[in-house]
Amino acid sequence: MDTRARSIVIFVLAVFLVMALFVSIAKNRPFELESGYRPVMGTFARVVVVAKDTEMARKCIENAFSEIDRVDELMSDYKSDSEISLVNTNAAKKAVQVSESTFEVLQRSVEFSKLTEGAFDITVGPLVDLFRAAEESQTAPTQEQIEMAKSKVGYEKLIFDRTNKTVQFTIEGMRLDLGGIAKGYAIDKAIKAMKKTGALGAMVDIGGDIRCFGVPAKGKKRWLIGLQDPNLNMDHSEGNLVLKLRISDGAIATSGDYQQFVLIDGKKYSHIIDRQTGTSNEGLSSVTIIADNATDADALATALSVMGAEKGIALIETLPNTEVILMPSGPKPQPIKSTGAEKYIY
Repeated sequence: MDTRARSIVIFVLAVFLVMALFVSIAKNRPFELESGYRPVMGTFARVVVVAKDTEMARKCIENAFSEIDRVDELMSDYKSDSEISLVNTNAAKKAVQVSESTFEVLQRSVEFSKLTEGAFDITVGPLVDLFRAAEESQTAPTQEQIEMAKSKVGYEKLIFDRTNKTVQFTIEGMRLDLGGIAKGYAIDKAIKAMKKTGALGAMVDIGGDIRCFGVPAKGKKRWLIGLQDPNLNMDHSEGNLVLKLRISDGAIATSGDYQQFVLIDGKKYSHIIDRQTGTSNEGLSSVTIIADNATDADALATALSVMGAEKGIALIETLPNTEVILMPSGPKPQPIKSTGAEKYIY
């Protein structure tokens, strides 16, 4: 074989080796799959997963949504046959038995109520109903109506039986509203399901409450989450983001009157009600909590919306692995951050 022929053979072999290397790399490269947005829990949910292959990625997403749907079926107060609806209907008459999941969320809710001195309280249902009715009639509730609703509110009025997993109300007219914690719990259950299925990394987003772990999508070093400017339109474009957060393994939850509110006679009221005043608080457009899990983040975001900046920051500084970014109301607000929040900002 002459020199030219030998060179051609070596070149062809080199090409085959490079092609084989690329095929090997491609074969071992993690597969990314996104679910798209699906309606659930009164909002939209999206799941992004990184897995070893297409089949596993699809199975992870399927299992994640199964958990989200299960929590919604148990805890939605819009579904007449949910466990929470059955509790709201019957618990003033007798003790109502619930599933282990629902009981767990009720117990965690009471823990957050005690931690926040009532700023977080799942029994605010009568006040929420009052303002929903006021929006329909476009007549603000009277102080007398507010006081009547407040008399039916208070986590202290709940009776639990841990052995039998039951809950009971001490007075008529109470109503539970898990809107400040159920989404976070559903996210945590979805993440757990995907880890069990074999996901290498994933992100679950339900109405802006997010948890992620493991290998990030799009080859990033960490998961990047945009924090929206509450004074701009909700299209989530780059120009509407006040900052970005980078998360390796954790959760982010945001609450605020810019996302959900009722409009009564031209005045905006937040969907988050302070049980002490019987109405929504002003001063903060949004509260973003960074925590280890979405249940904690969801509940704390709700609580700090009621507590306000000073008390809220003071509480967060006492909690391990928990940070907060507050956006005050008004034009061109400047973020207020807890001590360790800066390390998450991209």
